[in-house]
Amino acid sequence: MPLDLPEFNTAYSRARDKVKNEQGTDVAAEQAKLRALVPDDASDHDRSWTKTLIDGLADPPEPPRQWSELYHEAGEVHAAAYRAGGTVEEQIAALEEARRKIWEIADRAAADEAPHIYAMTRVLEHLEDELRDPTWPLDDPKSPTS
Repeated sequence: MPLDLPEFNTAYSRARDKVKNEQGTDVAAEQAKLRALVPDDASDHDRSWTKTLIDGLADPPEPPRQWSELYHEAGEVHAAAYRAGGTVEEQIAALEEARRKIWEIADRAAADEAPHIYAMTRVLEHLEDELRDPTWPLDDPKSPTS
C-alpha cells in the first residue's frame, strides 16, 4: 500500500506545530504516530524523506534571529512611510524618501542582513506604484468589467 501523502502531510504539520508551540509535548509519541503512517511496503524514497521529517521533530528550534540596530532603524523608516499623509504627491515623495533612506541603511549593513533590509523597499515601491497609477475605483467606466 503506498504512502497516503495528504494524510501524512496533515499529520506531520499538526505534530510539528504541537512540538513547536506546546511545551511538554511528548516528541517521541508524536514521532511514533507519524512512523505508523508510513506503510512497511512504502518506497525507499518515501521512507527516506518521511524519516528525515520525523527525526527532525526532535531537533531543537533555531534561536530567533537577532537583528542589528541598522535593521531596526530601517524598520522605523519603513513604518513611518505608511503613516505619511498629505496629498498623493506628498505621499509619493515620502515613500520615495523612505526607500532612499532604507537603501542607504542597507548599504551599511552586514552582507547577511542587507538583503532583508533592501526587501523592505518592495512594499513601499508597490504602494508608490498604486498611488501613481491606482487600480481603483473598480467601477471605472473604461474597465472591461464595468
